[in-house]
Amino acid sequence: MKYTLEKNEKYTIFQLHEEKLTSLVAPDLKSELVKLNAEGEANIILDLGDVKFTDSSGLSSILIGNRVCQNDNGTFVLTKLTEHVMKLIQISQLHTILNITPTVEEAIDLVFMNSLENDLTKEGEE
Repeated sequence: MKYTLEKNEKYTIFQLHEEKLTSLVAPDLKSELVKLNAEGEANIILDLGDVKFTDSSGLSSILIGNRVCQNDNGTFVLTKLTEHVMKLIQISQLHTILNITPTVEEAIDLVFMNSLENDLTKEGEE
C-alpha cells in the first residue's frame, strides 16, 4: 500500500496513493489507521483524492478509522473524494455518520472546530 503521512500538532493527514481501495489494500489501511490511533493520533484526515474505486472492504476500513478516532474523542475526516467513492458512500448512507469535506483545508478547519468544542465541553463539566 502506498501512502504518505503528514503529522501536525493537532492532526495527521493520511494520503492514500492507490487507485483502488479494495480487499487488497483495505486490511493494510485499517491496520495503519489503528496503529496511528494507538500512537496517540486522535484526529486523522484521510485524503482519498487518488482513489477512483472502492468496495465494501474499503468502506469497512474507513469505518474502523472513524470508530477509533471517535473512541478517543477525536475527529476522523474524509476529504477529496472522487465522484464514484462519494456515490458509494451516499448509497451506503455513510455520509450521515462520516465527516466529509471537499478540501484538506476544510478538513483541518473541522478538526480544529471539533477540538475547540471538546475543550469547551470539558470546561463546562468541571
